[in-house]
Amino acid sequence: MQGSASLAAPGKVAAAVFAIASQLCGAAFLYLILKVDGGWQVVGLLALLGFGFYLLERLPWIGDYALASFARAPLVAMATAAVIVVAFPFVVGSNTYMLHLLIVAQLYAVLALALNFQLGSANIPNFATGASYGIGAYVSALLAINFGISFWLTLPVAALAATLFGFIIGIPSMRTRDTYLALVTIAFGVVVQQLLNNFSWTGGPNGLVGIPAPSLFGHSFADPLVIFGWKLPSQANFYYLAAALVVVAIVTAHRLHGSRIGLAWNALRADEIAAKAQGINVAWFKVLAFAVDAFLAAFAGTIYAFYVSYISPDNFTFLVSVTIMTMVIVGGMDNIFGVIVGAFMLTILPEKLRAFADYRLLFFGVVIIGFLMIRPQGLFPQRMRRYGGDL
Repeated sequence: MQGSASLAAPGKVAAAVFAIASQLCGAAFLYLILKVDGGWQVVGLLALLGFGFYLLERLPWIGDYALASFARAPLVAMATAAVIVVAFPFVVGSNTYMLHLLIVAQLYAVLALALNFQLGSANIPNFATGASYGIGAYVSALLAINFGISFWLTLPVAALAATLFGFIIGIPSMRTRDTYLALVTIAFGVVVQQLLNNFSWTGGPNGLVGIPAPSLFGHSFADPLVIFGWKLPSQANFYYLAAALVVVAIVTAHRLHGSRIGLAWNALRADEIAAKAQGINVAWFKVLAFAVDAFLAAFAGTIYAFYVSYISPDNFTFLVSVTIMTMVIVGGMDNIFGVIVGAFMLTILPEKLRAFADYRLLFFGVVIIGFLMIRPQGLFPQRMRRYGGDL
């Protein structure tokens, strides 16, 4: 026990070294799983990853040591993460497929973080995140195509429109709970998808084509990105834009989690009746969770629309919402890092398992079940709150 306790309190130098080494190992694993093509190579990497999580489950002090290390050297950890994120496109080089997967994974990470406010923090099931994602994409695309409005101006407008949708779905949902609340959100998501499919001004089933690429200081995101003489594919523009949005989502999630709002959401998750007895406005905080989820989802939808330059109702189906919810559950509810890992994992794996052809989805399901058997509460489960004090 004493040895475990001492391992959980590393010195600052050891903490900095561990933070750098662990992040480099994570980046190397991400690069490898993006790089390999053969299905069995992916299986080998998944087996290695599964063994790592098995060790975390059997030896919890490893996770405690990691948390202590990052807490003792936060600036080193953040600087290392920033360098890795900036350098990754240079390592990938001209492989546009890898960049595409990274962009989509980052957007799904934002969507998962948005849903985590509800599902993870407040235990509110919401199957309409895909609808908020679609509203953000369609509002921004329509403004750009029909009125020539800049991408940067469509971002806040789309976010406000989706937030209004969040309030619209949240208010009537207050009269339901648990499975009935889930049914209400499913209904809203289906309605939005059908409206997008039937309205002529949304392009109907054909969607919207020709969404113009954003530009910044005269540089079009459709052009290659040149940094210090190094020419990167045009996808690198959206990679860095999506990475910036992930940073905003992480900061927002961290600040909300540590605020009175986050505490109120956790109180709702623990016991709604007890929270109401303590004077917490249950209805308001539930509606607020819907609004925050929709706000962040709209940003992701806007970037996605301008990235692919074509959207249709098929991009925002009920299955998208289910996928996002699965990311939150697999990664670890109310755990910011876990949710991001879950989003990357469930975005990349289906693509890498295409080598198994018709058995791809079956194998994907088996992998998810296997990981949940190893870590029943998610890859990175929720931890107790910490209030100050030195580690």
